[in-house]
Amino acid sequence: MNNIFSENSQIGVVSTFSDLVHTNFKGEMNALCWHRNLDGDFNEIVTKLSLKENITEVSPEDLIALQLSEKGNTAREIILNDLQLLTDFGASPSLNLLKCYERDDEFDFISTDVYSFHVDRSPIATDTFLCTYHGAVSDIVANSQAEQKILIPEIREKLKELHDGPAEEFEDFLTENYFDLHYQVHEDAEPVNLGLGHLWRLAVDHPKQQVLPCIHRAPIENDGEYRLLLIC
Repeated sequence: MNNIFSENSQIGVVSTFSDLVHTNFKGEMNALCWHRNLDGDFNEIVTKLSLKENITEVSPEDLIALQLSEKGNTAREIILNDLQLLTDFGASPSLNLLKCYERDDEFDFISTDVYSFHVDRSPIATDTFLCTYHGAVSDIVANSQAEQKILIPEIREKLKELHDGPAEEFEDFLTENYFDLHYQVHEDAEPVNLGLGHLWRLAVDHPKQQVLPCIHRAPIENDGEYRLLLIC
């Protein structure tokens, strides 16, 4: 399959939903891409949906109620099919119309919002699925091109000052406040943009995981443009 992802050792590229969910992560590969070139007018859907909050969940019923052109209807059918595929698989997909996420600006030396490169963690075996249909798109980066922020000496010292408790409780403090999930990319790192329309499966940090979790971040939104994002 000839595309920009196929030669990246972090990414496995598949051509069906079945392969997306049944292919095992292995070695450096902790991201799988169902590579698609989607037809349809997703911008029309975005313009006809109502943003109620910075993040508005869109139900299948909301989509079905829209009066759309032929191309808009094509886009709607693609989204509804993606939602159904993931639901039948046992996932709980959410379609979000997104203006922006909440920012974490409490500290000037570390951030724990989704705009920071981070990994997802779960107590049970699971994966993160996502697809951007419209708007700015997330990035991933190879684990070899990033370092946990809690291992960077100057950040670690500031976190110890913030903790101000028994040393034996420091690691728990880092975990409980999600500091250990966030990464600093190296200066020569080359993040990969996930592109519009592709359905991705990213490795999550969980007890049975056989590979390193996938480091990713949400994009800064384009001015005046909403994102339409499927995630679970």
